[in-house]
Amino acid sequence: MKIELYYDSTKFDLEIVLVKSFKACTKETKKILKSYNFTPTEGSALLLLDLKKLYIGVNKLKGEDLKIALSNAIREVKKYKYKNIKVSLFQENKELNLKQVVEGLVLGEYSFQKYKSKIKKINLEIQIDYKNASKTTSELGKELLDVKTICNSVNMVRDIVNTTPEDYYPKTMAKSAKKIASKNALECKVYGEKYLKKTGMNAMLAVGRASRHESQLIHLTYKPENPKGKVVVVGKGLTYDAGGLSLKNSGGMVSMKCDKSGGSAVLGIMNAISDLNYEYEVHGIIGAVENMIGGDAYKPDDVLKARNGVTIEVRNTDAEGRLVLADCLCYAQDEIKDIDYIFDVATLTGACIVGLGEYTTGVMGHNDKLKKKIDKASKESGEFVGFLPYNRYLPAMIKSSIADITNSASSRSGGAITASLFLDNFINKENKKKWLHFDIAGAAYREKSWGYNSYGGTGAGVRLILEFIKGLK
Repeated sequence: MKIELYYDSTKFDLEIVLVKSFKACTKETKKILKSYNFTPTEGSALLLLDLKKLYIGVNKLKGEDLKIALSNAIREVKKYKYKNIKVSLFQENKELNLKQVVEGLVLGEYSFQKYKSKIKKINLEIQIDYKNASKTTSELGKELLDVKTICNSVNMVRDIVNTTPEDYYPKTMAKSAKKIASKNALECKVYGEKYLKKTGMNAMLAVGRASRHESQLIHLTYKPENPKGKVVVVGKGLTYDAGGLSLKNSGGMVSMKCDKSGGSAVLGIMNAISDLNYEYEVHGIIGAVENMIGGDAYKPDDVLKARNGVTIEVRNTDAEGRLVLADCLCYAQDEIKDIDYIFDVATLTGACIVGLGEYTTGVMGHNDKLKKKIDKASKESGEFVGFLPYNRYLPAMIKSSIADITNSASSRSGGAITASLFLDNFINKENKKKWLHFDIAGAAYREKSWGYNSYGGTGAGVRLILEFIKGLK
């Protein structure tokens, strides 16, 4: 899809017109729309060929409602053979937010066709008419470039998450990181299992032990001139999770290619950060691993020693993501000094989906002020978040009788929170207030379309964390 700004566009095949209320329509337009039983509500669409207009119902002309309306519009357009599409920034005498318009169009237009025998190629050219806009052409141009950069990274992440585990495994993820680094002038370090063993990253090493694919520790770095601070984002990159010897049932294994969503989100953030020219140094760290079964698989009852010396009793080999993150968080804090913020992003628990629903990222940590900043970034980015609280009694649920902690709590209750509390054991004291855990299990992948998200991967975490970094002062 090609998107460009036009001032008073006149040459187009079709114009998208948003309708919130008949009050803003002319009498003639109102009469025509009613004659076709069109209602100005979300999900309604009416194509009038003679007028070269596609009418789309919308609940509100802002925020998520606006994005969803435009995603509905672009999906409707794709059913036909139109190429040049006009979208005015002024609808019903109201100026629309350019960022929200573009997000709705680009994210809504996405489809994953890599494994289709017949690929439908639709080369749309979107003309965004900014006549009467309050911002200058230069301001709008910069805004358009930034939002396209972010949306393209989100769609890149969607592609990665949707790719099969046979085609996308730890070394493939490392190749993606190197490609992103080369394109964006980032520093990239990749370590294999010899390094993991040498540096005591035994928890991560154990998870990937039964796979034919070598585990990879990936570290991408963006360093602007005179950075204002450092942000570290650690991602769970389970390119496939069979559950290990605590084998998932057949239904539970379907879609486990999505378990690399956290690591993929890190790739998306790092792919965009350089073009956005943000002023904070950003480190992206990924534990790329495949959790399989075999004679060399790690076992329930094993005791593992993480990089920081904490010992872990394995009660469930399907609670593997937290083991990978544990060593990666230790690595980050050992290798990067003077951290201002450290986040981890992971499809970690089904319990988070039970607690917050299918579309919301669970956020946990010790710092309420930092959570408020994330809440603000959530509202600006459109990614939903919910905050799950710690309390003094929950840590006892991951206490082990034979090691320091166990990787699976004694009760299923509060499973998302106890998984986060497990990770808390690998956050240094000086970084406790700088750390947040993002459980994207619900938001990262759904086997259905919703809003402006197609079936499959959504790119959850990319827009949210980039918005957070953008808002730092």
